[in-house]
Amino acid sequence: MPFRDIPGHRRILDLLARSIANDALPPSLLFGGPPGAPTRETAVAVAQALNCQSPVVSHQASVRSRESSVDDSRLTTDDRRPTSDACGVCSVCVRIARGIHPDVQLLAPGDTGSIKIEQVRDVVERTAYRPFEGVRRVVIIDEADALVGAAQNALLKTLEEPPPSSVFILMTARPDALLPTVRSRLIRLSFAAGGPVDVDPDARTIAERVLAQAAAASDPARRLEAAQDLLAKTGAGGATDREQLASHLHAVALMLRDVEVMATGADPRLLAQPESRPAVERLMRTFRGERGINAFLAVDRALEALDGNAGVKVVADWVALQL
Repeated sequence: MPFRDIPGHRRILDLLARSIANDALPPSLLFGGPPGAPTRETAVAVAQALNCQSPVVSHQASVRSRESSVDDSRLTTDDRRPTSDACGVCSVCVRIARGIHPDVQLLAPGDTGSIKIEQVRDVVERTAYRPFEGVRRVVIIDEADALVGAAQNALLKTLEEPPPSSVFILMTARPDALLPTVRSRLIRLSFAAGGPVDVDPDARTIAERVLAQAAAASDPARRLEAAQDLLAKTGAGGATDREQLASHLHAVALMLRDVEVMATGADPRLLAQPESRPAVERLMRTFRGERGINAFLAVDRALEALDGNAGVKVVADWVALQL
């Protein structure tokens, strides 16, 4: 799941995307957050962005948010620098999402509920070698608080001086359960809980209708009918029209994001709009894969154009033709 498909947490995701684009990603990271926070999805997105065969590079301004916090300033925050995201559809991205890429290792508690020192030693030994086929090795340790004391100590030297081609990402809902010596070697990013996103019901209905029209219309002229839906409730003029169109476009983006979630076989609980699941499943036939990605990027550019004072009708017509 690329960064753009993860709901919320734009501050953290923008920082990660910028750091990857500028080859400035710290090699030892700690993703902390309560159950339901998209820490695992973000770790997978990092692995995809580092190894993607066709990365999506943009120079868009970052979206500021107070919903999550960054506990270390060593991640790059220059808004003028590019961001890098995975395409999500190349063979590398697909295998990473499925957990079968040889250079991306997931370490999780076993039947005993803990992560043993033998598991850690095996991972550390593998990271001493160059990536088998990718650009970077990524080690993802889920429920890192389950690392026994000896296993945490076995990680210390590697976390302090990781091999140049490796990245370690530890995830836990209880960061304070880790040894202080381990925490001190990690750059910590704090996530809020994930789950459904509040969307205006009218905007959600419009998004479903717009995407259904775009999916059914092969004639570009007919696609302009979708623009009329995007312009619903506009006409008052000025900033009100921009806010209304932006609301509709955000709902479209969330719908496209949920299409990708379902298309990759992810847990349906990750849907941003679970009440729209029937519509999402219908749209999968048209918008899964490359077309969905291109449509999502078009909506993103449309929102940027609105911020840049482009005409409301021009933006609606343009994005309707791109879907």
